[in-house]
Amino acid sequence: MDVRMFTVGPVAENSFLFRRDGSGSALIVDPGEEAPVLLGAIEQLDVKLEGILLTHTHFDHVGAVAPVARATGAEVWVPEIEKGVLADINSFVPWPGFGPFEDWDAEHTLSGGEKLELAGFEIDVLFTPGHSPGHVTFSIPDEGAVFSGDVLFQGSVGRVDLPGGDWGTLLESLRLLVDSLPAETTVYPGHMGITTLGAERASNPFLAELAR
Repeated sequence: MDVRMFTVGPVAENSFLFRRDGSGSALIVDPGEEAPVLLGAIEQLDVKLEGILLTHTHFDHVGAVAPVARATGAEVWVPEIEKGVLADINSFVPWPGFGPFEDWDAEHTLSGGEKLELAGFEIDVLFTPGHSPGHVTFSIPDEGAVFSGDVLFQGSVGRVDLPGGDWGTLLESLRLLVDSLPAETTVYPGHMGITTLGAERASNPFLAELAR
């Protein structure tokens, strides 16, 4: 799997463009900002964007959805209970100085449990709320990879002080990831560096609560 990480916007969000090695089809997870950078990478790779996958709809993860979707014709998959946020994004920006962003009416919704077949990948959609009410994680078992959005980071976890956040719920989402996926699974997170589930099990202080 060929994964390109782009850290974009003032909140340093990670957008991931990925494809099978050498494939002419690609997917993007959480195009947060800097649409020209993301579109330039798609053009440079000479790939067709087959889909835009959103782990959740906080503004720093969706700011470039509309321009990328319009330019590429790619359809958007969004957590079902957050679809309305994407369609009225500026009403959900919690701090001044960010945006304005463009709304987008997503073509597909996700609630967890789905199996997507896109760009040559089989993708399991895991419902992982806690950071946001509808948050999902995208797992690609045959590649040993997960796109964890803002659930799990290198040495940290997602914040729960935004609307719809809840620590107990996030903890159960972390438990789902740790209990159901192999330790060698590569974690591509929404912020900070790439890691593995095993490394986080061993050293992430926030996961220590799972053992209690």
